[in-house]
Amino acid sequence: MADENWKRFASPKAFYPLAGKLIPWFLVPTIALMVVGLYMSFFTTPADYRQGEAYRIIYIHVPAAWMSMWLYLCMAFYAGLGLVVKTRLSSMMAAAIAPTGAMFTFIALWTGAFWGRPMWGAYWVWDARLTSELILLFLYVGVMALRSAIDEPHRADRASGLLALIGAVNVPIIYYSVKWWNTLHQGASVSMSKGSEMAASMLLAMLVMTFAFWAYSFVTTLMRVRSIILERERHADWVTDVVDSGR
Repeated sequence: MADENWKRFASPKAFYPLAGKLIPWFLVPTIALMVVGLYMSFFTTPADYRQGEAYRIIYIHVPAAWMSMWLYLCMAFYAGLGLVVKTRLSSMMAAAIAPTGAMFTFIALWTGAFWGRPMWGAYWVWDARLTSELILLFLYVGVMALRSAIDEPHRADRASGLLALIGAVNVPIIYYSVKWWNTLHQGASVSMSKGSEMAASMLLAMLVMTFAFWAYSFVTTLMRVRSIILERERHADWVTDVVDSGR
């Protein structure tokens, strides 16, 4: 019975009101975690003994980089689900995730450049980690551009879904680039196998910012998928009722 209830939400009509109810549950934590995380990042954590105050940009940079990779995998998963199972909502979710993922990728590159200038003496180097992250941004933009370039929604879903799946191979390349090649980019300070090399207060601040970005991703994705549902299903009677009622 529970399985049947979950399958019901694969329908855009059933998922639309559910997404509306979930948004406030993620919006409040987003604001709270963002405020707390930024305060901890800039006021309660100590300065790094090597990098001084300039290191604080990692509290934005690292969570943004994590989210850029995680959201791409989520987008590719939903795109693959849409191609295999042919559920309309899956392709809509993939489309909804892409802009937020692209934004976090841009933030990761931008903050990385500002961190690199005092540490490396240059805003940009053709480092393996930086280059593969830049390719990730191009993939996000390519998926969105390809979807927009095709008028017929089903063809757009298939084409952009295939590109998203092919591009997923770049995510492990980003993650392992510092191990596979000699790079300027430092290795991971936080590892599932080795634990953390950071001070406890620094790690806590970074995790709070990560959860803030994670909650923000839920909010933007749910808001965006509701808009996509209304656009794609605009000829359905239930959409007319929703628009007329202002829900």
